[in-house]
Amino acid sequence: MAKAKSALILCMDVGFSMSNSAPGEESHFESAKKVLQKFVQRQVFAESKDELALVLFGTDSTSNPLAQDGQYQNITVHRDLMIPDFELLEEIENQVHPESQQADWLDALVVCMDLIKKATNGKNYDRCNISLLTDLSTQTDSDHLDVIIKNLKKADTTLQFFLPFPAEEDREDGDGSGPGHSGLGKGLSTQQKNGLDMVKHIMLSLDEEDGLDEIYTLRNAVEQLCMFKRIERRPMAWPCQLTIGTSLSIRIVGFKAVTEEKLKKTWTTVDAQSHQKEDVRRETIYCLDDDNETEVQKDDTIQGFRYGSDIVPFSKVDQEQMKYKHDGKCFAVLGFTKKNMIERHYFMGNQSIKIFAAKDDQHAGVAFSSLVHALDELDMVAIVRYAYDRRSNPQVGAAFPCIKQHYECLVYVQLPFMEDLRHLTFPSLDNKKFTPSDTQLSAVDSLIDSMMLVEEDENGEQRDIFKVHHIPNPAFQRHFQCLHHRAVSPGTPLPPIEPWLKAVLDMPEIINERCQAPLAELKKVFPLTVVENKKKPKTAAQIFGKDSEQPDAKKANEDDEEQEFNLADISEGSVTSVGSVDPTRDFCTLIKSKALPFGEVCQQLIHRIEQFLGNKNTQYYMKSITCIQAFREQSVKLENADLYNSYLQSLKGSIPNRGLEVFWDLLVQDAVSLISKDEVGGSSVSKDEASQFLLAEEKKEEEAAASTAQDTEDVDDLLDMM
Repeated sequence: MAKAKSALILCMDVGFSMSNSAPGEESHFESAKKVLQKFVQRQVFAESKDELALVLFGTDSTSNPLAQDGQYQNITVHRDLMIPDFELLEEIENQVHPESQQADWLDALVVCMDLIKKATNGKNYDRCNISLLTDLSTQTDSDHLDVIIKNLKKADTTLQFFLPFPAEEDREDGDGSGPGHSGLGKGLSTQQKNGLDMVKHIMLSLDEEDGLDEIYTLRNAVEQLCMFKRIERRPMAWPCQLTIGTSLSIRIVGFKAVTEEKLKKTWTTVDAQSHQKEDVRRETIYCLDDDNETEVQKDDTIQGFRYGSDIVPFSKVDQEQMKYKHDGKCFAVLGFTKKNMIERHYFMGNQSIKIFAAKDDQHAGVAFSSLVHALDELDMVAIVRYAYDRRSNPQVGAAFPCIKQHYECLVYVQLPFMEDLRHLTFPSLDNKKFTPSDTQLSAVDSLIDSMMLVEEDENGEQRDIFKVHHIPNPAFQRHFQCLHHRAVSPGTPLPPIEPWLKAVLDMPEIINERCQAPLAELKKVFPLTVVENKKKPKTAAQIFGKDSEQPDAKKANEDDEEQEFNLADISEGSVTSVGSVDPTRDFCTLIKSKALPFGEVCQQLIHRIEQFLGNKNTQYYMKSITCIQAFREQSVKLENADLYNSYLQSLKGSIPNRGLEVFWDLLVQDAVSLISKDEVGGSSVSKDEASQFLLAEEKKEEEAAASTAQDTEDVDDLLDMM
């Protein structure tokens, strides 16, 4: 069954009287245009299916079906009934301007009634509404007023008026205090007073009790329409069977009660000039990581999962077989427990679901009601296994009884599995040294009382000051504000955040005023004192081992002492080889412990470096450079430069044939060179040779002809030498 929709007509006065304003005030035309814009943009961003038309009166030209024999002049049907879009917003921004004529607002109302009658004939609309925005400054012919009211009732069409002034004294709300309308009846012309009486007569004739509630001031309307309307969602029923054991089954239906709202991913890539999606085509090409970038067909690729430093291939068949298989949608009771056993911080997931008995099933209703009332009386909850459908993974959750005046249900909330829990340990707060005094406790109690967001009204009923479920998401509001501005004003800077949006999550003003005295008292009973750090802070030179004031021998001893009592080393246990997780730390630990000969430890480190370089990934390149730096540092400390220099020279020679130019560039940036005689006396490399080592050299013909096998043999020879 198709969802019913509404037909809405916005009828705005653009005559010359609407442009009048007191000095320093916004004109009535600008206020009415803001109401128009904000109403339309709410409909656009809410993705509403309601249809909307725009009629302007007071225009210099005339364009409407009733304009004959000099009647219904200066009234223009700007847009027929259709779903509102950005095009309408642009037209309101750029084409709706103050004009120099005047028109009878009752004539404009008749044009709107004719338009809505013809547009809705034979179609299904659940509501027809006409909204008039005018200052009632024109002379109005009331001869046919009763006929208009009769036809409005017959067509079941509702009416709204948006005026620059309030309809009654007690409805002013501050709107009647400005120049030009200092109060009801004050500053109004004769035409406006007569027009207001006619408006009241029409509204009370349509609805004797609440008719005047549909007369709004422009200022209040702008404030209320600032908030973008939420996207309408149809409640989707989830039918299932609630099972208890193998013999009891109850037909149920579930609805999402609370779920995280997300912006629809409507971003798309378009051509920067034409703004058309069709002008841009996206193609994905898979290539091998080789010199020729050989293209690979998509059918020749499969998914892979990184497992440590390796990638485990997984085909689509494997992925399908890996899925958790079950019987389909499910809401099975596993057992019952006391409500206080379900800790509040166990609630997880992004939704809560209300479960009802199936409609028009008396037996299910009786059984379900008995279950809900039993759980409520015993203060218990049901632990259930929930699966939305056959494709989804099952969950374990709690179903809480909920009994309201008009309905009863179970509220399902997901509970965590073992992997979802985070176990945190904190020191006890039970410390006699820091026990608060009665005065301090009283001060905190006073602060809490002053910040209570629930208070009693004059009738003794509790009233919520800060209604969280009425607060719009500021991110959504800002998003829509910017989209609207960019759509109607391309090329201009985005507007600043509106003040009401900044204040939406601020502390309520009444709470802010009320808590000032308790906060001052809290500051008094909890004085803050400056605690000086008795431990002398270390300088950067001391931290990084560059303190020139100490002898080298003393600094080395201090480094050894610090390393000896390193808690991290103790917690990791004994290291027997250079691993792949933290090879630098393993290498340094083995060198320090002297558990293995220096050459053997270096051989293990070189093996890890070669393994990392084989992955040809920047992350592994950085890890290799860290290993080489540790290799160099320990070689200098132990005054053994031969192994390090030999490996680095052989590595440099293999760079071109192994395609490691990116890695070598990173090594050059870090200035990791050979160990010279100035650093280690036994080195065969001079200082100049070490400095020239990293510089780019022209390739000789015989070097270009060298094979990869020879380079690999050099590395193998080095390992054999170790």
